[in-house]
Amino acid sequence: MKRAQVIMTFINRFWENEQGQDLIEYTLLMAFVALASAGLFLGAGGSVKGIWTVSNNELAQANAKAS
Repeated sequence: MKRAQVIMTFINRFWENEQGQDLIEYTLLMAFVALASAGLFLGAGGSVKGIWTVSNNELAQANAKAS
């Protein structure tokens, strides 16, 4: 075989090989889920902080009235 034929055969086999394609697709899907989850957690962080602040203030006022 000529060197060019060997290279073309290798390229064709590499191009047609689909082993691992599923792994890449699942990895991309998991990356998307992770990014979406991170975005939701960051967005919810402000709400959680607000809830804790209000709760802390309410407890402090109740403690002050009880004393």
